[in-house]
Amino acid sequence: MTTHLSKEVYEKLVGKSIDIKTNKYHNKKTEYDGIIFDSKKESKRYWQLKQLEKLGYIKDLKTQVPYLLIDTIRYKGKTYPKTQYYADFQYTEVKTGRVIVEDVKSEITRKDKTYRLKIKLLLSKYPEIDFEEIIWYN
Repeated sequence: MTTHLSKEVYEKLVGKSIDIKTNKYHNKKTEYDGIIFDSKKESKRYWQLKQLEKLGYIKDLKTQVPYLLIDTIRYKGKTYPKTQYYADFQYTEVKTGRVIVEDVKSEITRKDKTYRLKIKLLLSKYPEIDFEEIIWYN
């Protein structure tokens, strides 16, 4: 039998606090509308997009849409897993029919080298999408 302790019980037993999982930029996962977002910024943007969808400006709003950037590679007996980019949001503009792919970033996170490389791969592999980087200032 496995027993799981709550955060509060663990902290009382051990005598020190534990952090809820955060990433290197200290974003805290946030739940809104039954969806877990990587940050408060993302959940706020989702709320905005839901309002635009209700008003009929956009349709087909999706979250965490995967885009294959590099397929699985086998090289000299070693397997390298596929590389994917997960769009924070994807939707269609009703008026123009454009498919928009959005990523919500802060000024700091938008400079991440891995992120920048994935965006370059995304844009070169999927030129038909319209990519928008939403910079969220606090």
